Amino acid sequence: MTVIEIKYPQELARLRRLALAAQGLLQTQPYGRGLEGARKAINHIGYVQIDTLSVVERAHHHVFYSRVPDFKPAMTNQMLLKGDIFEYWSHAAAFLPIADFRFSLPYKHAIKSGQTHWYKTLDKKLMDELLARIRSDGPIRSRDVETNTTKRAGWWDWKPAKQALEQMYMEGDLMVSDRKGFQKTYDLTERVLPPHVNTQMPSMEEFATHMLDQQLRCHGIVSLKGLTYQRRDTELRKAVKALVNERLAQRTLEQVQVSSGEIFIVETGSLECTLPQLDDRMLILSPFDNSVIQRERLKALFQFNYQMECYVPEAKRQYGYFCLPLLYRDAFIGRMDCKAHRKISHLEIKSLHWEQHNIDEDLVMTAFVDAITQFCQFQQCDSVSLTKTHSKHLTQRLHSALKPLG
Repeated sequence: MTVIEIKYPQELARLRRLALAAQGLLQTQPYGRGLEGARKAINHIGYVQIDTLSVVERAHHHVFYSRVPDFKPAMTNQMLLKGDIFEYWSHAAAFLPIADFRFSLPYKHAIKSGQTHWYKTLDKKLMDELLARIRSDGPIRSRDVETNTTKRAGWWDWKPAKQALEQMYMEGDLMVSDRKGFQKTYDLTERVLPPHVNTQMPSMEEFATHMLDQQLRCHGIVSLKGLTYQRRDTELRKAVKALVNERLAQRTLEQVQVSSGEIFIVETGSLECTLPQLDDRMLILSPFDNSVIQRERLKALFQFNYQMECYVPEAKRQYGYFCLPLLYRDAFIGRMDCKAHRKISHLEIKSLHWEQHNIDEDLVMTAFVDAITQFCQFQQCDSVSLTKTHSKHLTQRLHSALKPLG
């Protein structure tokens, strides 16, 4: 099958713009504003990853903030309570559009039938008791259940009741009906799920079609590996590959190859379509943002080698514990390790690193200060400080630019 080679910088730049536009990161309000904008955003991008780290505002709020003006963290739970979204496992724990509920059923079935395991050892008796209690008494939180288990350190040492609730949630008998921070409330799926939602188990062909169409919609440019990112379902991978080959043969899809040798798939005609104009705006993204979570894709398309160093031993960290990618126009030009000190409403930029680029420093500086100003407001911080920058010649200039915010 024909593969289009991407040889020139302007061709690669077009692929980048295609990817960023599909993610809603080029336009100032691609989905609208506030709560309605958040609903449209998740329906388009397909999922928002949930994460426990709270160095800055948590990932599931940060992803919305990057795309939806006037978004407030409370809106995530509002959508959950109204049945616009539901919580389940995608490639990780995530909020998902309620319209996609049926595509969570294959994994639930695999766990419940024993084809795959969430916990290897199950307390069936406790699960039955908890299910009966929820059925008769209503929703429950794991901390509502009294046990004699001594609490131990580490999130992996959940008490038996928590494991039982989580197992039933993963099997599909329970859903998360409410969430206060990281305290989940569980209820029967039949009581949480809106009545209009399709609950029919998809065929493998339907699932593959959903995956391919969704990924093309929200990423614009995809790799075969990325289409089933972190999914270990061999049959699904085979079905997706067969569907891709079928559409390539029909010429509704085409392949492009970048300088690294990696091959990507786009809808035919995408390379000629009209794309949003670039403006001099910087976005401070979450490490778990949909646009950067596939690290190999990020490196191949944007030449941005990025990893989460909170999982790296401190002595081996190059950029810091919780570095946030900095996107300027259509390029990832830096990373910022920061921490929100909530008790004193202060944002500390522990370390700021700029990649090598040929962009006007005045424009970058202005965009960075604008982005930090808005980011502080999102973090509910009213001051900011810069501890360290790797760009020595910009140190004084950055301190001066941030001084009014300090």
